[in-house]
Amino acid sequence: MRSIVAALVVGLVAPAAWAQGVQDLDGDSKSSGKARARDFENVIVREVERGTYLKAGIGTQQYIATYGGIVRPVIGTALAVGSDVVDNENLSVAVEFALTQSLQNGPKRDELALLPPQNYIQGDIHTFATVVLGEVSFYPTKRFGLGMRAGGGVMFVPLLMESAAYDQSVVVEEWGLAPGSGSLLHQGPLPVVAGGPTIEYYTKLSHFSIGADIDVYYVINFDLAVAPAGYVKYTF
Repeated sequence: MRSIVAALVVGLVAPAAWAQGVQDLDGDSKSSGKARARDFENVIVREVERGTYLKAGIGTQQYIATYGGIVRPVIGTALAVGSDVVDNENLSVAVEFALTQSLQNGPKRDELALLPPQNYIQGDIHTFATVVLGEVSFYPTKRFGLGMRAGGGVMFVPLLMESAAYDQSVVVEEWGLAPGSGSLLHQGPLPVVAGGPTIEYYTKLSHFSIGADIDVYYVINFDLAVAPAGYVKYTF
């Protein structure tokens, strides 16, 4: 008899408790949903990402003064890391460290004769440069930026052959110069001043942007060069 009474009591009480629980859960869900909606309204949605970034570029590097038309460009590449130190809706300021390299086809023998002996080079050359750049960009639209960059660093143009053979076979026998008097180009780091315009477009693929840098390099004791390159950038 007691078990029957207990079963009747549970049957009457449990549905009410279950209904109350469902009602409470529903109430909590609605409240949290409204809170999330209010929070979302207070969030400023940005269509671009700015901050620390990695950038990879590919293009060329054309020398236009002393070696214009004599040293011919093949390809140039660049890898950079940087950060936006100022980030406003219509203005950004970034600092960038870049490693660049380029391949150049060297002059023919009759073309080399047009240069003074101190500007003779081994032939084909491979240049490496490290530069630090500051960049200021303005954004006429949310996704499109125009800017200017400027900075400096050093360039290395290593010999592509064994140095003793270069000095004897090329400098002395081929060029008729005194030993050790080959071009300063291959004898150490060369100071570089660089700068130029940049354009950037922030894609709808999150964190990715594309653009182009059109840098002008003045390599002291070497030449003036124009180095246009397209790039892809990922901002963290």
